[in-house]
Amino acid sequence: MTITMPSVSLMPYLPEIILLVTALLVLLVDTVWGDKRWLVWLAFLGTLVSGVAVWWLAQGPTLQLQDMLTADAYALFIDMVVLIVAAISLLLAYDWLIEHNEQQGEYVALLLFATVGMMTMGAAINVVTIFVALEILSLSLYILTGFARERLTSGEAALKYFLLGAFASAFFLYGAALLYGSSGHLDLIGIGQNLGTGGLMAGAGVALLLVGFSFKVALAPFHMWTPDVYQGAPTSVSAFMSVGAKAAGFAAFLRFFQVALAGSYAQWGPALAALAVLTMTWGNLAALRQESLKRLLAYSSIAHAGYALVGLAAGNSLGSSGLLFYLLAYAFMNLGAFGVAIMLEKPGSGDVMMSSLRGTSRQHPLLAATMAVFMFSLAGVPPLAGFFGKLYVFGAAVEANMAWLAIVGVINSALSAYYYLRVTVLMYMRDEEAGEEEVAVSKPPVLVFALVVALFFVVIVGLWPSVWMQMAQQAALIFG
Repeated sequence: MTITMPSVSLMPYLPEIILLVTALLVLLVDTVWGDKRWLVWLAFLGTLVSGVAVWWLAQGPTLQLQDMLTADAYALFIDMVVLIVAAISLLLAYDWLIEHNEQQGEYVALLLFATVGMMTMGAAINVVTIFVALEILSLSLYILTGFARERLTSGEAALKYFLLGAFASAFFLYGAALLYGSSGHLDLIGIGQNLGTGGLMAGAGVALLLVGFSFKVALAPFHMWTPDVYQGAPTSVSAFMSVGAKAAGFAAFLRFFQVALAGSYAQWGPALAALAVLTMTWGNLAALRQESLKRLLAYSSIAHAGYALVGLAAGNSLGSSGLLFYLLAYAFMNLGAFGVAIMLEKPGSGDVMMSSLRGTSRQHPLLAATMAVFMFSLAGVPPLAGFFGKLYVFGAAVEANMAWLAIVGVINSALSAYYYLRVTVLMYMRDEEAGEEEVAVSKPPVLVFALVVALFFVVIVGLWPSVWMQMAQQAALIFG
């Protein structure tokens, strides 16, 4: 008997393979080279080469790895967003890593492994692949969260994230098992074609998968871990996690609901709309009373997850492309805000209190102006990137005859303006109190460069949104 081995091409996974090789190379160089400052630049180069591979794949036909992964336009758009997040996050962490010299190799390699998990989630077309990618991402982030070993809050945040993340993974895996039992398939297309006869088992499976996705993107009421983890983790990790994990989670979320559940929008659309309302409202209300800048940004990220979910709940092409545009815009403005927080935090503190923002505009005018732009963009002030992100997802809700959802989103945006403007007011209209120390700001060139890049794209994406929206629309065409 002749056994024929199937022909398998790994080309669809080329960008991820490049990052995996880079991560292994970082670990190898870390053991033999004394000067560890080059590890970040080696990883940064790896993200650039991976980006070139993404561009190269975009020029040819759509490639697929069995029924597990695909390199379609949607996956490549997510790859682009995640690689941008990884590259800027490496720059944000550069100076913090110099202070923790003995940990640089592990930090950089784990960040690259997490990036591989994020990119794989965007390319996955099988629930097993999604789960494996989710675990690669999560395990790396659990360790990165506890990297500030000199602070007990960092270890506490890592443990809390690990325990709650394990529960979420269990929900996801059990949901995948129920979907397989009801449809007989694990690939998304097969699930979509055979799920109609699944009955109660199929409904339970979808509900459990929804819990897993909701935890990863921090949707209420599955957001409990977010404020403590963001506050306890090193700020560079919080920045990476707040954007990268959200982009990856929504990437898999959108593909699952648009492919596997495309024929049952009437059942899941209202549930997602209700989750969007709960998430954006809870996030904004909780952010109003925060005295920690990192906790404020954590609740802000929860609210933005609610805004992004509006595009998914709309269930139309504008909603899908609007969600992708939102993820791109959010990456730049949120990474920038966390970058400013890194500059403002005192050595060893790991956080910035709102009261310490007083007088920043007088002492550091350019930094205050940069932070103001990021705050205005997060609030949705035109003509910055955040405004058009909200415009597209809210417009998708109106197009889907869910004008009430768009109205709730606009009201929440107005509510969020209070705490975003509060940051600006403290910087520009409140002088430091008598006897209070002057705001100490470190301005290392690498960190300044990262902020300039984020600021540039927040403005550029806002001034020319049609260019980026066209890219998002091309990526979303796979959903019809």
